[in-house]
Amino acid sequence: MTLNAVSTKKTFKKTLLASLVGASMAGAALLPMTASAETLRMAYDADPVSLDIHEQLSGGILQLSHMTHDPLVRWTQSLDFEPRLATEWEQVDDTTMRMSLREGVEFHSGNPFTANDVAWTIERLKQSPDFKAIFEPIESVEVIDDYTVEINTKEPYPLLLNLATYVFPMDSEFYSGNDEDGDPKDEIVKNGNSYASRNVSGTGPYTVTDRQQGVRTQFTRNPNYWDSESPGNVDNIILTPISENATRVAALLSGDVDFIAPVPPNDLDRVRESDDTQLVTMSGTRIIFFHMNQERVEAFQDQRVREAFAYAVNQEGIADRLMKGFATPAAQFSPEGYAGHVADLEPRYDLERAQELMAEAGYADGFDITMMAPNNRYVNDAKIAQAVAAMLARINVNVDLKTMPKAQYWGEFDDRAADMMMIGWHADTEDSANFHEYLTACQDADSGAGQYNAGNFCNPELDALIAAANVEVDREQRAEMLQQVEQTLYDQAAILPLHWQDLAWASSNRVDIEPVLNVMNFPYLGDLVVEPSE
Repeated sequence: MTLNAVSTKKTFKKTLLASLVGASMAGAALLPMTASAETLRMAYDADPVSLDIHEQLSGGILQLSHMTHDPLVRWTQSLDFEPRLATEWEQVDDTTMRMSLREGVEFHSGNPFTANDVAWTIERLKQSPDFKAIFEPIESVEVIDDYTVEINTKEPYPLLLNLATYVFPMDSEFYSGNDEDGDPKDEIVKNGNSYASRNVSGTGPYTVTDRQQGVRTQFTRNPNYWDSESPGNVDNIILTPISENATRVAALLSGDVDFIAPVPPNDLDRVRESDDTQLVTMSGTRIIFFHMNQERVEAFQDQRVREAFAYAVNQEGIADRLMKGFATPAAQFSPEGYAGHVADLEPRYDLERAQELMAEAGYADGFDITMMAPNNRYVNDAKIAQAVAAMLARINVNVDLKTMPKAQYWGEFDDRAADMMMIGWHADTEDSANFHEYLTACQDADSGAGQYNAGNFCNPELDALIAAANVEVDREQRAEMLQQVEQTLYDQAAILPLHWQDLAWASSNRVDIEPVLNVMNFPYLGDLVVEPSE
């Protein structure tokens, strides 16, 4: 991982920005026009879809989790483990880890944080449709005393601390009982309306004090936050979703917001050239790819057709022309540095070979398909989808493409509503197995395996290999097993990989964003330092 903070060099004339910001920011009561040292005005391309941190396994939800909750442990910039609500841990035996918990911590509600909340939260994670697959190795959680838990796995599991970074203890007392409609307060409702999706009580540095979904969310510093050593001095954060790239960048350059993400490739130079802003970039590990739904399209059951699609798409062209070099062309899930990365797997763009494969499969004249993609979730997502559709037209595949905002897209994705669907994925455990478990494993609603497998690809032998890798403590042997999985997925053209998306954030010079950023793209905003404005 590399960080590159670049101070900008050229003053941007604010008068030229008025037409860019225009109606997108007028009349929406987006943000105050002045900010103090204690207020951060930030703009993401979209806001979290819910306040229930177990409703959806996504970057937006995990960014929210680090604001309103604390994990048991968290990653450092160098990908080491940092104690948070767990202060110490010990591997008691091959299947048992004992964790000592931080004492004297309160939830936003005022309820004390105890071991019961950890056990309750992990059990809830095991019930979540999105999280249950990665928590499947956990057999049980035993409360030893108020500040000690033992986490028991079904078999030896080498990634238990990795999982602990996704355990953000929730206020079990706050979510007990029923709401005014008689529904359980702890109910997890996908893409719906629940008590947990509207109300939050965590231990984190911020509470949610105002929320207009899709318009504005305001966070206020938790006055009883346990981390007295945190350097953070931001009392209020006002998060405004601005989906339009140019408008989001213009808002930063004009001084209307203090921090934005992501910075689109086309606007990197604009930010670099401004004297008033800084740019931070980082090599990315999020794979952007398409699923090809084998249940909806009979042709996709033929490996030759899937290979033809892989040969028809020019990943390097997309990375060069659409992403302006701010992406790494990919032919597999695992980026370099992950245990399963296979060094010699390369993108296989060859239009002539693609046409030959289509003919061999009996589809020389092509066929019609539908395609869906978000238009505000990944960098240039809609443009990428348009480019892929155009490339597939060269092998006589007629694509009916529909793009939509993230808030609407995930419901369609859950319903597998198109023949090809775009998704990006950052491995939740910083491990190669996570890709297959969620994205290409045979679907199993009980275990959560294949929860995001919109291609309905299924290879039981690979599922068994992943299961074996997940209990293999010999790192070299485990890497060989994960590499075999990647090689098989490539050989069978299980997915249509495009690239690993790089990361870019920008802020005003008075906002010290570099120390709180990381390759997971979960900024630790509780530690953010903002200089006083003049």
